Amino acid sequence: MRKEIICTVCPIGCHILAEGTKEADVIYTDVWVSMGEPDSVWEERIRTLSPYKVTRQVMDNAGKGSIFLHCLPAFHDLKTKIGREQGEKYGFTELEVTDEVFESEQSLVFDEAENRMHTIKAVIAATLGA
Repeated sequence: MRKEIICTVCPIGCHILAEGTKEADVIYTDVWVSMGEPDSVWEERIRTLSPYKVTRQVMDNAGKGSIFLHCLPAFHDLKTKIGREQGEKYGFTELEVTDEVFESEQSLVFDEAENRMHTIKAVIAATLGA
């Protein structure tokens, strides 16, 4: 039986990434440090969560038909100001997901964001009685 979701941020009950992602339909992760959190949490989060980074190997282990989701924003490269600053400070080029996976055909992160936008618009319309 295939797994539906493996959350790489909270790998509860899954101590071996390869075992937990084997033949998964969906690989989902979230940013490791949220906006507004102090700089002091970066080093610990990076050290603690680095083994759970979504890489090409993770996606290959999940299978060719698996998809990647992320609620955004994602630290997958150093093209943003915060990504560049924190990358220089803590020595990384990508955090929770590699750029290779983020930009791959398996990545549906922007479709996910678009769906979220339409859901939000529907809730607003329903709230306003439209």
